[in-house]
Amino acid sequence: MRPFRLGLTGSIGTGKSTTARFFAAEGLPVWDADAAVHRLYAPGGAAGPALAADFPLAVGPGGVDRVALKAAIAADPQALAQIEAVVHPLVAADRAAFLAAATADIVVLDIPLLFETGAETQMDATLTVTCPPELQRARVLARPGMTPQMFDTILAKQMPDAEKRARATHVIETLGLTAVQESVRALIAYLRGCRNA
Repeated sequence: MRPFRLGLTGSIGTGKSTTARFFAAEGLPVWDADAAVHRLYAPGGAAGPALAADFPLAVGPGGVDRVALKAAIAADPQALAQIEAVVHPLVAADRAAFLAAATADIVVLDIPLLFETGAETQMDATLTVTCPPELQRARVLARPGMTPQMFDTILAKQMPDAEKRARATHVIETLGLTAVQESVRALIAYLRGCRNA
């Protein structure tokens, strides 16, 4: 039987990475979309040669230069679609390789743009993490180099939290670490119960 696929998502600062770590601590394999992109952009990663043809200034011995890619996008609105056309299939292949190798009963796929990209259709269930807007804002602005303007720009590109919660199969509110850990354990137990019923 193939593993049960739980798609994990949440807006910036809502505790998605922390929640993913709790799933990993419970022994569930976790695939992280952001980590996959970092691997693809690293020296020797598959994205370098694929992007070099259209964006030669963004690829060098250090791999793919994200700052140069952002500059290319700022200079040409069509650049983002070109980059996504290259990177999205590579990320999908990385995810497929993870799923093919998975032997656990449940796997977690940490995908920031789960609903925005339609990836929820490939999941057996989805989980959105959430927290009050004021807590979310405080968490994000505490990050090094983050400004209120940057936070607002990132937030504007993401599906509203309320819509993510409405579309999700499960929701966890991330107010405190102990409560999140207990919620993760309870959800795993619930999913295993359903799977074995």
